Amino acid sequence: MGRAEARQARQRGARRARRAGPSGIRRFFTFRKILGTFFGLCLLAMGAFFVAYMLVPVPEANAEAKLQSNIYKYSDGKILARTGEVNREIIGLDKIPKDVQYAFVAAENKTFFEDSGVDIKGTLRGLKNTVTGQGKQGGSTITQQYVKNYYLTQDRTITRKLKELVISLKVDRNKEKSEILAGYLNTSYFGRGAYGIQAAAQAYYGVDAEKLNVAQGAYLAALVQAPSSYDWAVASDETKEAVTNRWNYVLNNMVEESWLDKGTRDGLKFPVPRAPKAPPGLSGQAGYIVDAAKEELARQGLDKSDLDAGGWTITLNIDSKRQKELENAVTEQLEDQLDREGSKVDATVQAGATSVDPKTGKVVALYGGVGATEHWVSNATRRDYQPASTFKPVVFASALENGSETQDGDPIGLNTVYDGDSKRPVEGIDGHYAPQNDLNRSYGPVSVQTSLNRSINSAFAQMAVDVGLDEVKETALDMGVPDKNFPVRPSIALGTMSASTWDMAGVYATLDNHGKKVTPTIVAKAEHKDREIEVQDPIGSQVISRETADTVTAGLTGVVKNGSGVNAKSSAYEAAGKTGTSENNKSAWFAGYTPELATVVALFGESPKEGGGQVSLTGTAEAGRANGGGFPAKIWADYTLGALNGGSDAEFDLDVAEIASPDPSPTPTETESEETSPTPTETESEETSPTPTDTETADPAPTDEAPVTPSFTPPSGTFTPPIETDDGDGDGEANRDEERRPLTP
Repeated sequence: MGRAEARQARQRGARRARRAGPSGIRRFFTFRKILGTFFGLCLLAMGAFFVAYMLVPVPEANAEAKLQSNIYKYSDGKILARTGEVNREIIGLDKIPKDVQYAFVAAENKTFFEDSGVDIKGTLRGLKNTVTGQGKQGGSTITQQYVKNYYLTQDRTITRKLKELVISLKVDRNKEKSEILAGYLNTSYFGRGAYGIQAAAQAYYGVDAEKLNVAQGAYLAALVQAPSSYDWAVASDETKEAVTNRWNYVLNNMVEESWLDKGTRDGLKFPVPRAPKAPPGLSGQAGYIVDAAKEELARQGLDKSDLDAGGWTITLNIDSKRQKELENAVTEQLEDQLDREGSKVDATVQAGATSVDPKTGKVVALYGGVGATEHWVSNATRRDYQPASTFKPVVFASALENGSETQDGDPIGLNTVYDGDSKRPVEGIDGHYAPQNDLNRSYGPVSVQTSLNRSINSAFAQMAVDVGLDEVKETALDMGVPDKNFPVRPSIALGTMSASTWDMAGVYATLDNHGKKVTPTIVAKAEHKDREIEVQDPIGSQVISRETADTVTAGLTGVVKNGSGVNAKSSAYEAAGKTGTSENNKSAWFAGYTPELATVVALFGESPKEGGGQVSLTGTAEAGRANGGGFPAKIWADYTLGALNGGSDAEFDLDVAEIASPDPSPTPTETESEETSPTPTETESEETSPTPTDTETADPAPTDEAPVTPSFTPPSGTFTPPIETDDGDGDGEANRDEERRPLTP
């Protein structure tokens, strides 16, 4: 075959191939078939959507659109408070300023006035996020959000999202934009339990919605995106920056849409909302108790928005009788003695208390202040003051638990002797720390028992170093002291961290419960129609040994019998406790317990001026220097007597570690004891206070028997409370000296 014939054969084969068309998979995927399949699927989807549009009706409003109340009950079933019924007020769009309306549109849906009620791209993105588990759907228009809030649920499912799409189209066709916008503004959640813009305006700015300005409206519009975290009162620095950026974004969008003049916008400043206040109906102690219950439920895993939606019945551990006893004790022992209107000092006094059943961990009574509608911050749970010398028993507990020894190698126990001289340099550290005792008193050689009784700073600062500062902190955290601003330096012994009466009640209840961890718990149960919150067991594991806990208890009975806590003493019950007064008398504490009840009472000096701030309690009720052995101990005793129905025969069952002192010290005379020292006048200072002689500062001779034997007999007649400011006025210089010099234990 020649070349010409071969070429003709190839040409004939090509023509036959073209006539036959592509083979195999190429024949299957032709352009026309792909295009046809695509249009077919589109028609199928459109048909399915049309059917869904016809079949899915616009439902009635859901239950969450009509908020229910929550009911809070005492442990005996009596109702303490109802919440939720009045924290929402539906208002017309004419009651909402036009620029505030535009702020929400600018924040959430700039095309609201022109669109058909849905954002297809955003909805598809939301469906993808739902299917792939990538969090919130996002991309919803104002109409879609209104439909979700008013007609549907917050469930993150494909079914719910598709229903939202269909119903939004129908609502947009059947309702005016103004009606949809009004519904959206009245159903949105803004945090602080506020549903709707009227409640939000009151919650954040204390005004009706019609009084909101554009800057405030822009903040509320920004808030809707993340109401829990964007609340200025609880936001971190990073979150505050985020919400400020969001606020600017809203205003810039308004300018872009010509809803706000640029000159006006440039002159706006961020409108910081006011601090949270209790809603009406939660006056007195009810607001504090409900707030503590909410915080605990959040810790137990109940979402705040679920709780605020209503329908919950919360039974509390609060005992209505003991609660009344605590309120009466504060009134009679403190409030009736104060002149809040006529005395600048008395106007600063804030009282707080928490009482716990040590066997169950139940918070049976709580005092948060003069009233939740007058003073919103709860003095029972606030952590901005130092617990002062109420922390010293924790140092001693750590010494026992770790089998610690003094610098001389002596084991630490109740009879162990320390140098009680004021401003004595602490040994065993790099740097200098020499804490001053109350009134600059020096005591010479003293036992740990007497150091507890008289709250001797120098002895406990040395003990903390002997134990090891990290070991002290570890014991404290195990017992329930919060890990917040916790210093790891010798002043740890003087209670220079932050803690609340709630925290310290747990610590002392743990001692009372022979070393088993007690976590104060205020909620007994929380029930909804379709679910129940399981409350965790307040009683935990053995965090310190029984012998350690009981030895500390033995020492603290001496504080009540013969020491600074003698105002808590009564023949009607057996008690253990410790006083505490922070630097410059800014707080005064008494933490004590009987075999059946652990209670911590504290006073805080808080400036009544805008912005608050800590101030001295000196001069409270014209009683001179504040101290934990004064008003706090008296409140504690009054309450405890009533809470125990006039008294109790229960006694401490103690397993005490007996560690003999290697160097017993002599006994002081009665007239030279701290209890009988006169109350100093305001002109007396640490510089003019006399330093006791050797015979004045001697300690009672320790024995191998009960180390809590009184070192003297209390005088008869009216008792003058001991002047015990612990780590107070006299400590300031030493504490500052410690801060100047880094310390290594």
